[in-house]
Amino acid sequence: MRYFLEIAYDGTRFHGWQVQPNALSVQEVLEDSLSKVLREPISSTGSGRTDTGVHASQQFVHFNAQQPLDPQHVVYRLNRLLPEDISAINLYPVQPDAHARYHAFARTYHYHITLRKNPFKRYHAWYHSRPLNVEKMNEAADTLLKYEDFTTFSKVKGDTKHYRCNMYEAAWKQEGEELQFTIRANRFLRGMVRLVVGTLVDVGRGKLTVQEFEQVIASQDRRKSSGAAPSEGLYLAKVEYPPELFIP
Repeated sequence: MRYFLEIAYDGTRFHGWQVQPNALSVQEVLEDSLSKVLREPISSTGSGRTDTGVHASQQFVHFNAQQPLDPQHVVYRLNRLLPEDISAINLYPVQPDAHARYHAFARTYHYHITLRKNPFKRYHAWYHSRPLNVEKMNEAADTLLKYEDFTTFSKVKGDTKHYRCNMYEAAWKQEGEELQFTIRANRFLRGMVRLVVGTLVDVGRGKLTVQEFEQVIASQDRRKSSGAAPSEGLYLAKVEYPPELFIP
């Protein structure tokens, strides 16, 4: 049977989601724990590949099990075995062909910035000591919704076949000295959100105008984007699927 496992993790000590040689990954730790709990070798596929230091408040993975599983029991046993920085939330039986990555129709990321040095958020938000013009950053973020090709905000390497994304939401909100950027789309390119945030922050600093930001998008030139925002402020926040994938 195929299952979707919903998890959350603090990515601080991990070299991203995906298994890689000579580096600790979330996938490696999760698969090891699943294999021990289910007493069979488990291979998983994630809904997305978060980079080194990036967090997830909601991530989905799919895997196959030889026997029917009791979701509550599996989640309980997993959480007893998993380290403190990974949490199993729910386990769902799904259709045999359900795919955690390809069947997701929308993903939401949050990016956190703190304008005050906070030792408790040094691994969970980008500390930016200079004031930012949030109104201008939101004006610039609005222009993202007008475009589908985001070549400008993509990394050169990877197996990406095209650079089109359907953008549904992009907006900043401020509460005191905390900023949160929410961006939602059907898909994201490798490194895209951090490059978008880094370039939007340059608008907030006055280094780019809103018009220049839009020109950066339209140029489809990777050299025109600003540097990527630090990984510690980024969270995969929500992954959405068609309801019919899940078996009641």
